[in-house]
Amino acid sequence: MPSQRILGRRRAAMNREVVVTCAVTGSGDTVGKHPAIPVTPEEIAAAAIEAAQAGAAVAHIHVRDPATGKAVRRLELYREVVERVRASGVDVIVNLTAGMGGDYVPEPEEPWRGGAGTDMASVKDRLVHVEELRPEICTLDCGSMNYAQSAYVSTPDMLRGMAVRIKAAGVKPEMEVFDLGHVWQAKMLVEEGLITAPPLFQLCMGIPYGAEANPRAVLAMRDLLPAGAVFAAFAIGRMQMPMVAQAVLMGGHVRIGLEDNLWLDKGVYASNGDLVTRACEIVRLMGGRVLGPAEARAKLGLKAR
Repeated sequence: MPSQRILGRRRAAMNREVVVTCAVTGSGDTVGKHPAIPVTPEEIAAAAIEAAQAGAAVAHIHVRDPATGKAVRRLELYREVVERVRASGVDVIVNLTAGMGGDYVPEPEEPWRGGAGTDMASVKDRLVHVEELRPEICTLDCGSMNYAQSAYVSTPDMLRGMAVRIKAAGVKPEMEVFDLGHVWQAKMLVEEGLITAPPLFQLCMGIPYGAEANPRAVLAMRDLLPAGAVFAAFAIGRMQMPMVAQAVLMGGHVRIGLEDNLWLDKGVYASNGDLVTRACEIVRLMGGRVLGPAEARAKLGLKAR
C-alpha cells in the first residue's frame, strides 16, 4: 500500500458527503450594494432559516447595527438572532463569529494610533456572546493579516486565550485560516491540546491580502492541515461557486452566502437561499450528497444539543 503522505502531502479523495455552511450577512460594507442584505436581528434570523430550508446545515452569523447597517458585536443583537432561530423549529447548526474586536485602522496622520473604524477588544470581550449563548460552533481567526486599508490583529497569546475560553464553553472552534502562516498558528493550538478533536478548519480564499483563490493555494493549505482535520473552503465574489467544486474535489466541505458574494449570475442579485440551492446543485452534479444538520453534527464532531 502506498503511503497516504508523501513528502508531507496528503492524498484525499473527493468528498461525497458534504456539509454546506451559509454565511448570511458578514461584516463587510455591503449594505447599499445589494437590495436585501440582512441587517436587523429579525432579517438575519430569517436569512439563517431560509438558508437551512434550502439545504444548508450550518448558518454562520454576524450581527449589524439595525440603525446604520454597520457590523457590531452587541450581545443583545446576537441573543435576539439566536433565540429567533432556535424558536423557529428549523434545525440548523448555529455558528457565531468571534472575529470582531481585532480591527485596526491607522489614523492617516499618526498611523501608530487607531483611527475611525478601529475596534480592538480583549479576549474576554471578543467572546461574551459565545460564552452567553453557547452556539454549537464559533469562528477563531488564526492570525493577524493586512486588508486593503486596515489590519486584523490576533496574536498567538490572544489565540491561546480565546481557545481556552471557547473550549471551556463547550463550543467547537472553526479555525479560519487566510494564509499558510495561519495554518501554522492553528496547528500550534492543536498541538498544545487547546482544540478538541477533530480540529475544524475553514480555508478563507481570495481576501486581500491573504491566500489567492486558486487551486494551488487551496491545495498548499490543505496539505499542511494536521492529521484528522476536517476542513471547508470558500472564496469571495465570482470565485465563490468555482471554490465549491474545488473544495469538494479536494476532500472538503463548502461555504457560500451573502457575506462572501452578492451575485447569483451576472447582473442578478442573489439571496442566501439562491446561493445555497446553487451550491447544493453543484455538489449533487459532482456525485456528492448534501448532509442535513444531524449528519453534519456527527461529521464535524459536535456535541449533541
